[in-house]
Amino acid sequence: MVKQQILQSYKQLVQDRIDVFQDMISGLTDDAQNDAKGSAGDKHETALSMMHLEQEKLNHKLQEVLAQKAVLDKIDASVVHQKVALGSLVQTNGLWLFVSTALPKITLNDKTVFAISPQSPLGTALMGNGIGYTAEINGKEYTIVQLY
Repeated sequence: MVKQQILQSYKQLVQDRIDVFQDMISGLTDDAQNDAKGSAGDKHETALSMMHLEQEKLNHKLQEVLAQKAVLDKIDASVVHQKVALGSLVQTNGLWLFVSTALPKITLNDKTVFAISPQSPLGTALMGNGIGYTAEINGKEYTIVQLY
């Protein structure tokens, strides 16, 4: 399990999301400009208002994804931690966890990796602890088997 590959996969996933949101925002901006050229009246105002609301939602989501990118950019994948910290790849009894930011699970080399935030319940329980430590979350025990 190579931490560098995991980090790269998550960076690509986040970059793809950024690209999608930027394209959607750009598309809405183009639609609003084109719509403004030939329309007038209440229908036009309502449509324009709806486009602005949608654009605000997309901008908010884009900011969230940019914040995730900022967290990933802080991680040095070459560092092997003795205790769970931001950027740790944690092998527990049954789970691979990448302590970074909450992102969808990915599969690499037949291993499923879950990206968790240090602020998540499991992240909080594991932070600062080393191999052999066991945390219980929602009735399930997670024991740190290895740190990368």
